[in-house]
Amino acid sequence: MGFRCGIVGLPNVGKSTIFNALTAAGIESANYPFCTIEPNVGMVPVPDARLDILAQMVNTKRKVNAQMEFVDIAGLVKGASQGEGLGNQFLGHIRQVDAIAHVVRCFEDDNIVHVSGAIDPLRDREIINTELILADLDTVAKRLKKTTSQAKTGDKIFKAQQSILEGLDQHLNNGNPARSFATDEAGSKFLKELCLLTAKPVLYVANVSEKDILTGNDFVRRLEVAAVTEGAVVVVISGAIEEELSSLSPAEQQEFLAEMGLSESGLYRLIKAGYQLLGLINYFTVGEKETRAWTISNNTKAPAAAGVIHTDFEKGFIRAEVIAYNDLVACGSEAAARDKGLLRLEGKEYVVQDGDCMNFRFNV
Repeated sequence: MGFRCGIVGLPNVGKSTIFNALTAAGIESANYPFCTIEPNVGMVPVPDARLDILAQMVNTKRKVNAQMEFVDIAGLVKGASQGEGLGNQFLGHIRQVDAIAHVVRCFEDDNIVHVSGAIDPLRDREIINTELILADLDTVAKRLKKTTSQAKTGDKIFKAQQSILEGLDQHLNNGNPARSFATDEAGSKFLKELCLLTAKPVLYVANVSEKDILTGNDFVRRLEVAAVTEGAVVVVISGAIEEELSSLSPAEQQEFLAEMGLSESGLYRLIKAGYQLLGLINYFTVGEKETRAWTISNNTKAPAAAGVIHTDFEKGFIRAEVIAYNDLVACGSEAAARDKGLLRLEGKEYVVQDGDCMNFRFNV
């Protein structure tokens, strides 16, 4: 599993069109609000040219990409935090994802109605951010009431939690997301228990028309300026282009992208941005039977990386045989890399690097 990304946005911004194109899931996409009611889920292989090269190099029988899960969540409307539209369902589904891809409409089309009557990416962004903050304020208020009562016993832990919640409540009331709230390690661990919506990392997906994919437009530029203020990134995607790509073969996709002046698809750019947002990397296991990419968090040590394959690998970890991707490709085989002294034996404290090609030794 790479990561679970929830696609959110107001109705009719192109959420389901983009989801449909990215996952080729064939879900319904229509010009009316709440076309998506229950969340649609699609698994997408994470493109990685390194995996392709390794698989070809060893003539592997089975190549397995890392996987990213997209969740298309029902369109949000103003008042969702109070139950408007499908608010309660929507907010509950967001709690289950690792990151949020907020689709913002940055294209004009008279044939597709906008729920607010006009295109305004900053207003749309603000509506969703406000609803998420309001939902978090409700969560914090309930926990603060309980914690304040517990703190009356004089327990230092509850008093500390009360202080954190009071500070967070003020932070949210000032219109700031929980992810920008500063606290210590113990405070961060406590706040994770609350599963706050605005604590989740966010990236913005600017959905533009085909003609604006290379240069963007004023809507995109306004969104980018706003995103900088919260340390977020903007990925520009054309739902129309991604929809066209989803119907083509890999060779046809490359030809189409070249004609459009693009080097890679919007899906690839979105996945790369998501990996950076969550601090994720890939390592590889390479063999004739199977060559596979595994996703882990940056700074993961070797035993935990082995545990991604199987928990027994982590429990019985002895050591890891490691070859850097560039070294393995340059040598052409594991045997050649070993002969040149480029295969390393690493222990439990080794921090796995992006692109490491690994083989684990363990006790059953």
